[in-house]
Amino acid sequence: MSLLVSNSSVSSSSSSSSPFLSQDKTHRLHSRDLVRSIVKINGASCVNRKNTVVSLASYENGGKKSSQNTPEKLEPLWDDGYGTQTMKDYTKIAIDLSRLTSNDGGPPRWFCPVACNRPLKDSPVLMYLPGLEGTGTGLVVHEKALGKVFHVQCLHIPSHDRTPFEGLIKIVEESVKIEQNLFPNKPIYLLGESFGAILALAVASRNPTIDLILILANSATSYERSSLHPLVGFMKTLPVEHYGSFPYLTSFLLGDFVKMAMVNTNGPNHLPSFGQLIGNLTEDIPLLSAMTTIIPRDTLDWRIKLLESAAGYANSRLHTIKAQVLILASGKDNLLPSKDEAQRLSRLLPHCDIRVFEENGHTILMENGVNVLSAIKATQLYRHSSKFDIFRDFLPPSMTEFKTLPMEAWWYRLYMGASMFSTMEDGKIVRGLSGVPDEGPVLIVGNHLLWGVDVFSIVLEFLREKKTMIHGLAHPQIFEFDKKYEYLMIPYSDIMKLFGAIPVSGRNFFKLLARNSYTLLYPGGAREALHRKGEGCKLFWPDKQEFVRMAVKFGATIVPFGVVGEDDMSELLIDYNEMKKIPFLDQMVNEFNQGRTNLRAGMGGEIAKQPLHFPIFLPKLPGRLYAMFGKPIRTKGKENMLDDKDYIQDLYLQIKCDVEKNMAYLFKKRDDDPYRSVIRRFVWQQMNNGDLDRIPSFDP
Repeated sequence: MSLLVSNSSVSSSSSSSSPFLSQDKTHRLHSRDLVRSIVKINGASCVNRKNTVVSLASYENGGKKSSQNTPEKLEPLWDDGYGTQTMKDYTKIAIDLSRLTSNDGGPPRWFCPVACNRPLKDSPVLMYLPGLEGTGTGLVVHEKALGKVFHVQCLHIPSHDRTPFEGLIKIVEESVKIEQNLFPNKPIYLLGESFGAILALAVASRNPTIDLILILANSATSYERSSLHPLVGFMKTLPVEHYGSFPYLTSFLLGDFVKMAMVNTNGPNHLPSFGQLIGNLTEDIPLLSAMTTIIPRDTLDWRIKLLESAAGYANSRLHTIKAQVLILASGKDNLLPSKDEAQRLSRLLPHCDIRVFEENGHTILMENGVNVLSAIKATQLYRHSSKFDIFRDFLPPSMTEFKTLPMEAWWYRLYMGASMFSTMEDGKIVRGLSGVPDEGPVLIVGNHLLWGVDVFSIVLEFLREKKTMIHGLAHPQIFEFDKKYEYLMIPYSDIMKLFGAIPVSGRNFFKLLARNSYTLLYPGGAREALHRKGEGCKLFWPDKQEFVRMAVKFGATIVPFGVVGEDDMSELLIDYNEMKKIPFLDQMVNEFNQGRTNLRAGMGGEIAKQPLHFPIFLPKLPGRLYAMFGKPIRTKGKENMLDDKDYIQDLYLQIKCDVEKNMAYLFKKRDDDPYRSVIRRFVWQQMNNGDLDRIPSFDP
């Protein structure tokens, strides 16, 4: 594990005339990639200069500049490095860093972890502001992922440092203003943890015109309602010689050590390996003693006093904050009332999103189940410029996001049992997706099942088998919903956004095809996904053929598909028509649709009857989901047929007919599948080492 300094830092008394501010743009850009002076932390001395830090080191590669070119994009299922660094790495780095800076007399300083490597071209900057321990190494679990898409800088506050809160604000503020001057059209991210969250809020309150995005992890603005007060009293009664036991006596407040130990435990089917978990716990718990080295008693006493004044400062200025804010809050934080504080801040801050992690403790950034980059992506806060662009700013899912997705869990995949087939150019039907073209633009058109349960299986299968990102055109209400429905919509909405869903519109459809993307389109939309009783697998397509015309314009390959299996998995109990006859359900539907726009109100017919609601269904002992992708229809070279109404109409009817034929084929063939039952699939999986990818199906 390595660390390197990427820029200079300033003392608490420095002003705008500091050496840092005097750097020109070329020098500043260059400093992001080069180590100006490399110092081995393991036993070597460091180089100190008055009011300037040129230090911190590399265990692995000596901080040598990478010869690789700066990447311009990430591929689907990219390696984000999650779990390769854990609490053990944090402890080692924090101790070495504390020892290195304990006697150098230097001020708080910025450094860039070498693990972050080289980010994508044109990436924004992310500044990490630590909690009370002050080392700046609390991002260790997330460094590699964040370092792919951000220029990461971490603030280190030496244990001897007594810079007042105003001085810390100026240090961060100065760096923020430098970034703004160099890159005026880019946002600046401040990721603050606990005390660092207060610091981020304070900086934002003083700079309302700067494009700041705040990521706050268990904000300590709730200090007055925290468990720190009895903790301080207890520490004062503890003899100095017993301070070494303090971390162990208060460990139940600091975090969830089981969650920390689970960070890099991967057993079969992505479940934690029990043996590895016990081994990690055995290694991690003794590391608590290192906290007395990282934050000596007098330092802890000073920083708690600093925290008290800082919380009052930030809370008195919340009304001035204009920045976008994302709050990451733990549901089981025993040190701070983080969940309640998140709700309080969301009411006071005008542009605030919350993500609550119910099972995590205070050290949220060190614990399993929390992925900072995923939270930023899911709330669509990652952007390169002043305005979010859903196409340019989209980052494909990483391998960690793919593996930890609930729909990728072994039980969900076993439950759905998705069995997919495709058609080759010669008409031969094969198992898998080899019949789907490898080059875009490709338009995949088919039918919706109840609640759209088919979407996830299709998107994930394209990622799993073809390593291809397929963008589903989704109802805009997935992205915009009232706060009272957050508990229901946020998990679903976040997953949809992480895995490439785009709000359906002619403009977005045009852009997807223009970018040679794989696009998933359901012409029946919400009317099919929220169908009534007796309408399963019935198509409700519009009379207009605009999606066909658009596909021809770009020479896209159209792949009609049919999907079946809803009747094997659920039974619709109460549909929309029956809801309208039950007063309280009718009221719920009316309230849910109040103020919403019916995207197809002007089309007439059944397609226009798509009020949003939640059909009530009864799960069954599941059968199996089947999808059949028909023979690709090439339109390349047909661009001159755009104005030929007969050609467009015939093509539209052909696509619709192929979808219906694919469904009919699956309804007939699934009776020959010996593993249509989930019980038989479970038995086969247990007898074949848990392999879910090779469960047999019918012969096509």
